[in-house]
Parts: sequence; structure tokens; C-alpha cells
Amino acid sequence: MILAALMAASCRSNTGAASPRVVVAAAANLTDAAQLLGREFEAQTKIHAVFSFASTAQLASQIENGAPFDVFLAADATHVDQLDEKHLLTPGSSAVYAQGILALWVPSRTDVIKKIEDLTHPDVQVIALAKPELAPYGEAAREALQQAGIWNAVQSKIVYAENVNGAKQYGVSRNADAALLPYSLVLKESGEVIQIPESQHRPIVQKLGIVAASPRLPEAQKFVDFVLHGGGQEIFQRNGYRPPIIGAQ
Repeated sequence: MILAALMAASCRSNTGAASPRVVVAAAANLTDAAQLLGREFEAQTKIHAVFSFASTAQLASQIENGAPFDVFLAADATHVDQLDEKHLLTPGSSAVYAQGILALWVPSRTDVIKKIEDLTHPDVQVIALAKPELAPYGEAAREALQQAGIWNAVQSKIVYAENVNGAKQYGVSRNADAALLPYSLVLKESGEVIQIPESQHRPIVQKLGIVAASPRLPEAQKFVDFVLHGGGQEIFQRNGYRPPIIGAQ
């Protein structure tokens, strides 16, 4: 489906005058922030950014299989480092661009849930999160539940989604009483939004890289420069991310 969408975007662009573009594989947690990134980037450079959203693991797999991406914005460092080791990214292009924040979202306001430990309450019957094996925020959610000492007590309540957008949808549709999600996806939502302390999970260090097979390396480099050094950093920090940690790998 993702490849079909990219092909359709290509066909649309070919119907008129050719215009510069960059195709970005973006982790699902970036869904809201990426739209702002793309708009501002195009305003400054006249280069149109086309985003394809999925879980980090799924996007990394697609890049390994030759998907036509120019830039990879992951939700972790591991998948970018693995692609780099396989020489699938341009040398020296990988860099940390943001640090993610995990949040507990309760769609309906309630006095029952005020902290992660309250998920054991009998009134909480369904908890949504992304699959830990696919999504770094899902992995962080599992770690937070384990650190809180409630993993065994809540496992039977958990429903898993392919990515964080799917997990959020459980809350939007009120099919989940709570969801553990990127703060960036829920900071403007109604209900209760509770940031999970960093001490309860490993840091969510998010890396990017330029795909070595990209036919648009100049445009890709301009996009990366915008994310790392231009207006991109301000956009990320306004929309639920912490700035990159100096020296983070």
C-alpha cells in the first residue's frame, strides 16, 4: 500500500511540470509534526516533501528491500545504525534529530487514572500500545509497565497495534480506556495526558539517515539540514519532543 501511494504521488507529479521533491520514510509517531515540517521546508526551499508513515521496523525492512525513499526518520537509533552498518545509508548521514517522550493518554477524563500504576484498577479494561517488536514507543511502553511493577497484572488488558497511530485509534474510538503513546500524538487531545518519567524506560533516541540509493541526494541533504539545523528543531520541540542529546549515539 505504501509503495502504491508513492507511485501514485509520482504519477501525479509527472502530469504537470516537474518539481523537486524528497520522499521521506517517517516513523508513525511523526505523523503530526511531519506535516508541519513538510510545509515549512517547502516554503523555504520549494522542495515538496512526500511522507510515508509506518512503524520503524516496517520502514527499515522496506529500505532493505529497495523501497524508493530518500530519507529515513526513525523512532529509534537501532534501526538506523543497522542500515548504516549494511551500507544502505550514505556515509556520515546518520544523526540524532530528537528525543521522544512517552505519555499515558486517557481519552475520557476520570479520577481513576492519574499515574501509570493506576492501570491495574478494575475499571481499566483495555490498554492500547504499539507492538514492541515493531515500534520503539511500544517497546518503551512495555518497559515502563515493567518498571512500574504492573506488567503481569495488566498483560491481559493489552491490545496491540501495528504502529502508534493504530494504538491511538483504539483511544479515539473509545475501544481502549487508556493508551501508551508518543506525547507528540496526544499533547493536544482531550482527556488526561500524563507524561511518563524518563526514569521508567530507556531514552527514546530518534535518528535519521539519507538512503544511499536515493536518486535525489541534493534534495535529501537539504531536508536533513532543515531538520537538524533549520526550522525543524523548533517544530519538533513545539510538538512534543525534546532536543537531541549532545553526544547521543
